[in-house]
Amino acid sequence: MLSDTALPDTALPDTALPDTALLDTALPDIPLPDTPRLASIHNFRDVAGPGYVTTSGQAMSRGVFYRANVLTPSPEDLAIVESLGLTAVYDVRSETEANETPDTVPTPAMYAHIPILSGNIHAEAMALRTADAATAFMQNINRSFVADPVTRSGFSQLFAALATTAGPQLFHCTAGKDRTGWAAALLQTLAGVPRETIMADYLLTNTYSAEYIDATVATIAAATDADKGEVIRLLLSVDASYLGAAFEQVEHHYGTVENYLTTGLDLAPELVGALETKLVS
Repeated sequence: MLSDTALPDTALPDTALPDTALLDTALPDIPLPDTPRLASIHNFRDVAGPGYVTTSGQAMSRGVFYRANVLTPSPEDLAIVESLGLTAVYDVRSETEANETPDTVPTPAMYAHIPILSGNIHAEAMALRTADAATAFMQNINRSFVADPVTRSGFSQLFAALATTAGPQLFHCTAGKDRTGWAAALLQTLAGVPRETIMADYLLTNTYSAEYIDATVATIAAATDADKGEVIRLLLSVDASYLGAAFEQVEHHYGTVENYLTTGLDLAPELVGALETKLVS
């Protein structure tokens, strides 16, 4: 994973980021998707939301791609996930993350581990001491989704699998918000969903994971101090500037998301076309 000092030459300076406050005030008030809410997989949802409407007036196809945080379901939630008929689960966590908390894979889905990001993310995050450092850390992670060739290779493998595997599929990382959030945003962009809707969907993590975030922050603040708790809140939440950093990196280096997919991720046009077919009703 890229650190603050290891950004490649293509990385944008912080001054190129969109203004977070402006983005937040421009977001539509979208309803929560009607995918079942799962207490034990708190950030589980359909990438298509309630059937997001594209710029061409079509609706994204629901029940095709799902996103989640780590799969450690209760028996009740596992039964719900298994009822969806998933054919594949893609775990994009690092080797360390996947070994520390193995997935419970729903039947009859195939499990595939496609690591995206390397290194000890947890240790790097816990070393942060200020809100500004935490925000920069998250922005840099999102830039690395575009700027780092090893990370791009992981996303390339994920998207090729999504395009060529039949049936409903699920992808996830640890919190279901950064690596997973970027993959979801790319799929929504490819479907033609407006950027403001994509951003609003991205920010739903703060709603879906609110209880988990609050509990974790309270525990860490009690063990350390309130300032550290707020640093952790920034790391566990999402912000418009995090996803904005990735999109700005795409526009800076590739011009469009489509060029990023074909040139940056080296996806053949027929794979991109297969994804488009799956994504839109």
